[in-house]
Amino acid sequence: MEVREACNSKDFVSYDTKRLRDDFLITDLFTLGETKVVYSHNDRIIVGGVVPASNPLKLEAAAEIRAKYFLERREMGVLNIGGKGSIIVDGTTYEMNKYDCLYIGRGSKEITFASDDETKPAKFYFNSVPAHKTYPTTHAPMSKANPKKVGSIETSNERTIYQYIHPDVIQSCQLVMGCTLLEKGSVWNTMPPHTHDRRMEVYLYFDMDDENVVFHMMGKPDETRHIVVKNEEAVISPSWSIHAGVGTRNYTFIWGMCGENMDYDDMDHIKIKDLK
Repeated sequence: MEVREACNSKDFVSYDTKRLRDDFLITDLFTLGETKVVYSHNDRIIVGGVVPASNPLKLEAAAEIRAKYFLERREMGVLNIGGKGSIIVDGTTYEMNKYDCLYIGRGSKEITFASDDETKPAKFYFNSVPAHKTYPTTHAPMSKANPKKVGSIETSNERTIYQYIHPDVIQSCQLVMGCTLLEKGSVWNTMPPHTHDRRMEVYLYFDMDDENVVFHMMGKPDETRHIVVKNEEAVISPSWSIHAGVGTRNYTFIWGMCGENMDYDDMDHIKIKDLK
């Protein structure tokens, strides 16, 4: 398990490109036959990628979380961004197509990931956060998510936000998670930007080819920086930071939040003219 320390916003302004990428960008999440896990000190979120090959992969508790099993004190949300697969939770199998979500409640002991076809493997992306009680493990395809159409083609940000782990869809302790799909011709997300001091967030960008990237904007509104993000890479966003992006073409991203509350609309909006 890789550990990323939290960052003070006053120190952030002095970071060069390498320091920004080392501290906030998560790369190589999806390697065939492997599991990658990153632990962030920002609200203790864990970000992971699992790509089973011919053999299933079992999720083990790393020494860093000092737990008997991974979800002893945690909950988890998983989205599949690859081929067909399945997740087995304490003996119950959940079939997972692309864009399917599985919420796994605290106390689940054995979690195993499998691909139906090694040549078209599943790619499981997960966020895990501390939990104070147990909610039931729940499966949701995209058709069961709560869709919100926002933006417009005139502002190059026409998109649909699919809320999966959200009080209106799947109940959790503090994890809120979903997926946003941009329409063709739209490249901006979360613009005008916002912050939410009560929650941190992680973005995973995907559905891009090797010739395209996203410029992810972050930092205090009056002291912004950017990270160039490639396909299937994630960015950790502290609660004090904006989190917006513009791509060289349309893309999809998964957002996951945790912290003080679960109010999706609890945002401190920032006017574009005030950005620096």
